[in-house]
Formats: sequence, C-alpha cells, structure tokens
Amino acid sequence: MLTVEDHERTVAFYRDALGLTQLADWSSTEGKVVLLDGENATLEIIDESQAALIDQVEVGQRVAGPVRLALRVESVPDLVTVLDDAGADRLGEIVETSWGDRNARIRSPDGMQLTLFTAV
Repeated sequence: MLTVEDHERTVAFYRDALGLTQLADWSSTEGKVVLLDGENATLEIIDESQAALIDQVEVGQRVAGPVRLALRVESVPDLVTVLDDAGADRLGEIVETSWGDRNARIRSPDGMQLTLFTAV
C-alpha cells in the first residue's frame, strides 16, 4: 500500500509509465484506490551495512530510506528514459553490479526509491 497526495499522478507514473497492469479500481466518493499488479513480489530484509553497500554500488552514496522497491524490467536504459519523461529523478547512472545485473536507481514523483534491474 502506498498512500500519496497526488493520486492521479502516482497512478499514471506506476501504471502508464512503469507499465504495471491495473487489476481493479475501487475508487468511490470516500476515496481513491487503484490496484496494480506487481507480478511476483518478494520482501528482502537487509541490515544497514548491506543497504549502504547497495547504495554505494547503485548511486555512489547512502541515499535510501527504509523502503526501496526493486523491479525486474526488460530494458533498464529504455525504461529509465520513459520514467525520466514521467517525472522521475535519477539518483545515479545505470551501473553493472558485481552480482550480475544492470541497475538504475530513481525516485518516483511520490518519493519512493526504485531500483530497476535487468540480468546481464
């Protein structure tokens, strides 16, 4: 669940620019709710030292908060360009990681940090 102030902009970013499939729209006069499909999801629990290492590899400095969403995508360079146009902020350049992925770290318009990755 992601609670945001600008619902339309956030839905447009994740659904239209990032390409997550809309599964339902439960919006009503009481509030707005759109359910997007993230396909398979895992929860990766890491400690501060590992978070610092990942940040160093992906961005060059410690930047992440306690939550960062990582998404496997078909083409990191292509999607980063689309998300730039949709209002994302790049936090670093696209990098080849020591664990064998091509990664890019961005901040979405709602402030969520995203790691986009593709196996190399």
